[in-house]
Amino acid sequence: MWAFALNVSQMAKTHFGYSQVDDADKAKRVRGVFDSVASKYDLMNDLMSMGMHRAWKAYTVAVANVRAGDKVLDIAGGTGDLARAFAPQVGAAGLVVHTDINESMLRVGRDRLVDAGLVLPTLACDAEKPPFRDAHFDLVSVAFGLRNMTHKELALADMCRVLRPGGRLLVLEFSKVAAPLRKPYDWYSFNVLPRLGQWVAGDSQSYQYLAESIRMHPGQQELKDMMKAAGFAHVDVHNLSAGLVALHVGIRC
Repeated sequence: MWAFALNVSQMAKTHFGYSQVDDADKAKRVRGVFDSVASKYDLMNDLMSMGMHRAWKAYTVAVANVRAGDKVLDIAGGTGDLARAFAPQVGAAGLVVHTDINESMLRVGRDRLVDAGLVLPTLACDAEKPPFRDAHFDLVSVAFGLRNMTHKELALADMCRVLRPGGRLLVLEFSKVAAPLRKPYDWYSFNVLPRLGQWVAGDSQSYQYLAESIRMHPGQQELKDMMKAAGFAHVDVHNLSAGLVALHVGIRC
């Protein structure tokens, strides 16, 4: 019985950056990170990536190739960049649902959507338990959110569940950068990002977590394998910026 209790305790641990935390504690800590940075999130993205995040998202939207009448679920949609791009493409006959687990981020995103003249369904929900029926969406997108999820395999399986057969999942996320760039990228991540976060957002720890969470996230092949295990019949990987970011495109069987 003691051995069983020990195994349960070990299974209940996960990583928060480089730290080990209880499963139940990670979501709360991630919320704290995004509560802290929500108001400066877009500015920090521009500064950290030198504006490249806009090109990565534009590429994702192009690959998505959504059509009039499509139903799109944007998970961890944050400040609404992808939802805002998809909405005009699906048109009045389509649907874009903007979701995030963090209410602070969701409010910022909703306000930006309204400012752009878009009123979309906006819902605070956990990506590991999306409250949508099976085979409902043509496309699911998640940009820079998967690495923060506690049980990525469960989240991917539920993203697969809510897609119709032949529907696609697009995961845009930091990945494993090409070997020649790793040392300068590490130096930038652990020396510049926390200082930039302190200077702009008054929060260095959240950007220390960002750098650590990127290193703990599965690389290109590992994430591809996870998506296949979750039910996607075919997965393509698009390396962007020498693998600094990767777009994984999975097709539900």
